[in-house]
Amino acid sequence: MNEGDILLLKGHEIINLLVGRELELIDVVGAAYISHARGASSLPLSQFLSFPGEALNRIIALPAFLGDEFNLAGIKWVASFPGNREMGFDRASAVLILNSPLTGRPLSIMEGSIISAKRTAASAALAARCLNSNPKLIEVGLIGCGFINFEIARFLLASFPLLSRFHIYDKVVQHAHHFEAKCRELSRDVEVIFHDDFEDVLSRGGLIAIATTAITPFIETLENCPGSSTILNVSLRDLTPEAILSCDNVVDDVGHVCRAQTSVHLATQLVGNGDFIKCTLADILTERVSRRTERDKTVIFSPFGLGVLDLAVGKLVYELALQSGEGTVVPSFLPQVWTERREEARR
Repeated sequence: MNEGDILLLKGHEIINLLVGRELELIDVVGAAYISHARGASSLPLSQFLSFPGEALNRIIALPAFLGDEFNLAGIKWVASFPGNREMGFDRASAVLILNSPLTGRPLSIMEGSIISAKRTAASAALAARCLNSNPKLIEVGLIGCGFINFEIARFLLASFPLLSRFHIYDKVVQHAHHFEAKCRELSRDVEVIFHDDFEDVLSRGGLIAIATTAITPFIETLENCPGSSTILNVSLRDLTPEAILSCDNVVDDVGHVCRAQTSVHLATQLVGNGDFIKCTLADILTERVSRRTERDKTVIFSPFGLGVLDLAVGKLVYELALQSGEGTVVPSFLPQVWTERREEARR
């Protein structure tokens, strides 16, 4: 590519580039977390665009810079419209723009929903590795049968070789059946067990991933969830403040997750502080904090979803595309320097 060119990458091209790279993506996400924790990043608060009378629909802007070996700036513009599923579309759509930190000039525009889902799932799998008390994991609970939990299932299968059973729940039964069929594509050996109530999934304990479109908490208590369980609170708004406060809490970034009416934010409003937050995932990755303070206490991981993760995965995609020739290079996307452009004089 020449200076001023830009690389366009479509969704199916990104999928092809990332096939079978789950463990590599987990490592990339872990490195991004550590760089961010070291201060080698710039991460403004995400901006939410809402629509009057449409509580479920939103578009979010996540600008970021990530230094160290990544050295990249950019922004993800991601829309979440849950009603899309009934129209035959995915809930989320997104665009990721990568910019040079030296000139600010755009390097690539790529479809962002695949990258967003992969980095979310890689983060969840990384947290499961760090927090799960059973290294010989054979079954997982999944509350919410959408694309995010499907990707989490994919990454967990790659991370835990003995995993062979999913306990699933979705309030829309058809979504659960579609989810089961897709899980069969991930592994012929995986067993999928349906549950009519999310409480049945929680009561089994172990490792549980929650990824729904809920905007207000519906899980009031975790009293029936066995101690030493690990809950991946991916969708952030399913648990009441009381449920949050009853467990150990690990987050990705304290300042980011304690806002936008997440369950963790609601808990801080209830008690007036965030002292109940044990640490960040990066603290555990760098061994600043032990994995568990109490062996029999459930741990909740609440990731707000940081733009630096999109940049880290986006950079990997960009480099793989350049190596393989994937994508479309748009030559001279940027105009000539204005002092060198020939202007048409008015007559």
